[in-house]
Amino acid sequence: MTALDSVQDGSPVVKPGDTYSPGSARIFRLFGWIVLAIMTAYLLNNYLTYWQDLPGVAPIFGGAANGSLPILWSWLQLGLYAALALTALAYVLKNNSSLREDSIRIDRINAYLIRAVFFAVLIVGLVDSVISFLRVENLLPGIIGQELADDLGRSQFRGPYLHMPLIALSFVIAAFSRTLGFTWLALLVVVAELLIVIGRFVFSYEQAFLADLVRFWYAALFLFASAYTLKEEGHVRVDIFYAGLSVKAKGYVNAIGSVVLGMSLCTVILIVGMGGKQNIINSPILSYETTQALFGLYVKYLMAGFLGVFAVTMMIQFVAYFLDAVADIRGEPGGRDHDSHSIQ
Repeated sequence: MTALDSVQDGSPVVKPGDTYSPGSARIFRLFGWIVLAIMTAYLLNNYLTYWQDLPGVAPIFGGAANGSLPILWSWLQLGLYAALALTALAYVLKNNSSLREDSIRIDRINAYLIRAVFFAVLIVGLVDSVISFLRVENLLPGIIGQELADDLGRSQFRGPYLHMPLIALSFVIAAFSRTLGFTWLALLVVVAELLIVIGRFVFSYEQAFLADLVRFWYAALFLFASAYTLKEEGHVRVDIFYAGLSVKAKGYVNAIGSVVLGMSLCTVILIVGMGGKQNIINSPILSYETTQALFGLYVKYLMAGFLGVFAVTMMIQFVAYFLDAVADIRGEPGGRDHDSHSIQ
């Protein structure tokens, strides 16, 4: 029986005769799930504070409030951290899963998120390109009317009323699709670049939105595939001693590295990028920032959000990586090289 089979049918992953006890791993499972709970609470509070104008938790600790709502809202926002942390605690205490099983579950959560954002950049990129082309050729008013065409020329309209519904649709599609999609996205980047070359040198036709589309897709390809690459051990490792280490020693290296290097990096990106209204991720998104190129794509603000998606998906994957590494240290059956232990 594989670790994946045990997740599907609910039977324990530990074989008879093993000395490993899943209950003894709760402290590590609790750490991993609480990290995810706190990150989720941070993202929700970021939305509530800077999109819904709630005061944030800063006033509780002597900081400046966002907006003019009473400090009671700050306590409610702080309570969100406690509520999600307690939810993680309840899950760990109620569910006697092994470290491998939890790692697989977290892998699947991350796989869904990655699928969703890949579909989002595909759909948004294609739709925005069509709109930009129609605007360049002055065909849009004849199709949808002058008023709506003018509205689509404003990022504050195109973002919330076109891009956001398309992103929501992408999350629905991702629930039914089993492909990660970065392979065909790489092909689309090549196709888009080829269209630029053919248009420029064959037809003497070049528009800013085509270059924007290549950058949009390439940035997504690079940043969104990072978590999957980490999971599949596809990243470049400068290996001097690691290959010769035992499974247990590799587990120590991976566990410590996941926390000290991986999770800490993701935390810094989220705090620096989303710690305030004018920070490098929040500011472009809140203003629906666009490029200065005339008739280019209106997706620059989404590209700023790519950094946040990168940090979130990498944080989730580092938690899964950490749990898998601790399982190696503790001698739990199964392992990173197991055929079924991959994101599908």
